[in-house]
Amino acid sequence: MSSRSLTRNAGIDFLRGLSILLVLLNHIGLRIRLTKGVLGDHLPKEFLNDLNFNGSEAVLIFFVISGFLITTNAMMRWGSINAIDLRGFYVRRAARILPLLVTLVAVLALLDVARVDGYVINKPGQSLGGAIGSAFGLCLNWYEARHGYLPANWDVLWSLSIEEIFYLGFPLICVLLRRTWLVATTMALLALSQPVWLSLIGNNPMWREKAYLPGMSGIAMGVFGAIAANHFRPRSRRFLLPFYSVGTAGLVGVLGFEDELWHWLGNGTILLLTFSAMCMVLAFYWSSALGWAPRMRGLRWMCSCGRLSYEMYLTHMFVVISMLRIFWGSGASMRWGVLWYIPTIAACWALGLGLARFLSGPLDRTFRKRFLQPRGEKPSAALATGT
Repeated sequence: MSSRSLTRNAGIDFLRGLSILLVLLNHIGLRIRLTKGVLGDHLPKEFLNDLNFNGSEAVLIFFVISGFLITTNAMMRWGSINAIDLRGFYVRRAARILPLLVTLVAVLALLDVARVDGYVINKPGQSLGGAIGSAFGLCLNWYEARHGYLPANWDVLWSLSIEEIFYLGFPLICVLLRRTWLVATTMALLALSQPVWLSLIGNNPMWREKAYLPGMSGIAMGVFGAIAANHFRPRSRRFLLPFYSVGTAGLVGVLGFEDELWHWLGNGTILLLTFSAMCMVLAFYWSSALGWAPRMRGLRWMCSCGRLSYEMYLTHMFVVISMLRIFWGSGASMRWGVLWYIPTIAACWALGLGLARFLSGPLDRTFRKRFLQPRGEKPSAALATGT
């Protein structure tokens, strides 16, 4: 399976699409609650709250998928993870991340300087320079934990800080350890340590959500899954059933009954989430390798969201804030606020598609051609990060 075909795996794209959808529902729902609308009269409030408040869990699923995709593609490209070309790895990460990140930060800086409502950084201890420095210094999560939430368009960058710090060190670990089994063991230990890091964080709710090590544990789960997938290929579809079953049950359990599970598992609930996500990714990956992939009839739109997940994640708050201004300005009733969800999500997808086609995609290819072509490498399809 080529790296291009891996990024087109419909099952994995669906899982990424589900994750970005949960993030959108979270950020819309913080402002237009489904429980306060007409759906609250007909559907259980617990179910509606699950739709609105699983954003943090969705980001952890992104982390698992990101670890799996990037590791699998590295093994396909260089043969094994201990043969990773450091320059090639870092160039590809920069080509994928920087064009849109630089553009976003530049736009946000201009909006702050122009004092546009909703984009001004004005909390004690915060500054535009501090926000820019933490965004490019990959410590915006720590900056917010110390000084409070930044405006919503800045806030989404906290997960990028965790992910890219991990990928700065990951290839170095692979090269230094030299043995795949040592890397796999290290990643497994980091993945399983997630409840420990959560228990050591303390009572700062923002830092519990945004701390480095719990998030990196999710990425490590995906890395371990990728190594396992590369060294074992099932010969029968029957082998996939336990992975689909465990993955589905775990994801539904955590996303739908997290409070109940927390009484039994405590911080282990989050480990169950990342493990279940890894099971689903493995099931989708192996299904494709066996020439049998689940049909996504009626869900291609969600797969498309998955392929655009990076662009949608970084820019969706522009759409959410704009739609909210229209919503409040029109005097619309909160009771029918649910009707604003679909056009908001559709506009987020359209913005992501436009950015992928005319900004991040072309600049990614240009960046790779400029810095990788001299070594005889051909630019390949861009990988979505899953953030």
